[in-house]
Amino acid sequence: MSWDGWQDKGIEVHFANEALDLHSRGGRLSADIQAVVAADYIRNLREETKKGFYGRLKQGLFPMPAPIGYLDKGQGKPKEPDPIKAPIVKMAFELYATGRFNLRQLNDETYRSGLRTRSGKRLCISALSGILNNPFYIGLIRLKKSGELFPGIHTPLVKKTLFDRVQEVLEGKVAQRSNAHDFPYRRMISCELCGFSLIGECQKGHTYYRCHSETCRKTSIKEETVEENVLAFLRPLEFDNEERGFFQRKILSLEAHCFEEQEKYSKALRLQLGRLDEQLNRVTDAYVDRLIEKESFEDRKGKIVTQRVGLEQQLAAVEGGSMSVVREVAKILELAGSAYSLYKEGIVEEKRELLIYVTSNRVVARKTLCLSYQQPYASLADRVKVESGAPRRVRARTLTALWNKLAEFVMTKDYDATFSERSKRTV
Repeated sequence: MSWDGWQDKGIEVHFANEALDLHSRGGRLSADIQAVVAADYIRNLREETKKGFYGRLKQGLFPMPAPIGYLDKGQGKPKEPDPIKAPIVKMAFELYATGRFNLRQLNDETYRSGLRTRSGKRLCISALSGILNNPFYIGLIRLKKSGELFPGIHTPLVKKTLFDRVQEVLEGKVAQRSNAHDFPYRRMISCELCGFSLIGECQKGHTYYRCHSETCRKTSIKEETVEENVLAFLRPLEFDNEERGFFQRKILSLEAHCFEEQEKYSKALRLQLGRLDEQLNRVTDAYVDRLIEKESFEDRKGKIVTQRVGLEQQLAAVEGGSMSVVREVAKILELAGSAYSLYKEGIVEEKRELLIYVTSNRVVARKTLCLSYQQPYASLADRVKVESGAPRRVRARTLTALWNKLAEFVMTKDYDATFSERSKRTV
């Protein structure tokens, strides 16, 4: 047997018109050599395949079949959105983010809209759940086996803020139950002691929310009391005429310098991206120097890469002219100023969504509802607090500081004004 011929053929072995005699010492030795060479060939082939696979991932390419909503465009090319399925996948994220659909209802809705598997069949529930959990749709590539994340160069279908909201709904959603009554605050308020959601009950013509935990039987609150407390909680967000006039003048004056404001915002986002790159380099160096374990490295890397995707989307929106700090701050102010009236006059679903956007904590201690503001609405509510009890004298300076704080929030946070966009149409 020629050794060169053996290497050229890999694990395919040729013998010179004679069978291998495994009963002889020479035959067994030859078989052992062939097995070792075959195992080495397989290991080398596996390593080379992994190198090529990870090489594609580092380029931002996904070397596997395209997920539903995307199309394969050939080797070495990024996946492209499917003109038919991509809008339906995006719609699925938007519908599920509202919290009004469970997976089965969402599956029915997407099937009616035309979402199908590659073979033209209906998606199963697990496949739909896989879509909602897949960060590929925000521009990231995640390996199922290892959980590693890589930034992709394909076009995202949804924003990171929408994806994050869907994850919150997925994590907090429990099995759907058929209710005789659709309670406005179902799964919206919880018990301070045990943390479980209060359950609505109808008693003598009134609705009560009670904790059914054995240790918290006395925790309950009347629905009318919740309504009154929420309205009183939203009242401080309203602006008086002086504040409203100041913010209107501020918006008009800054819109005249839109280009400078856009450059400032773009620069701030690039600085944040630079800091994230530095963090990623430090984490990578720590892993290479064996200062941290691989599991910890992948966890930190995933958080940095995910945060980076959100900032890149914001930067693209700013440089594309579709996002302005002035406009985003104006949306926050508009929602805050109209929150009281929106809640008072809105339908149940609008009230629930408004509470999610404005509040961060909704717990009942015994019979008292405790609420707290989300940022930046906490800063807006704090403006009415006067420590000495005397009237404020320098309102312009105070309101300017408040404006700067709101602008900083928009520039440094992954802000999403989806609700304020919808609420504008309902005012």
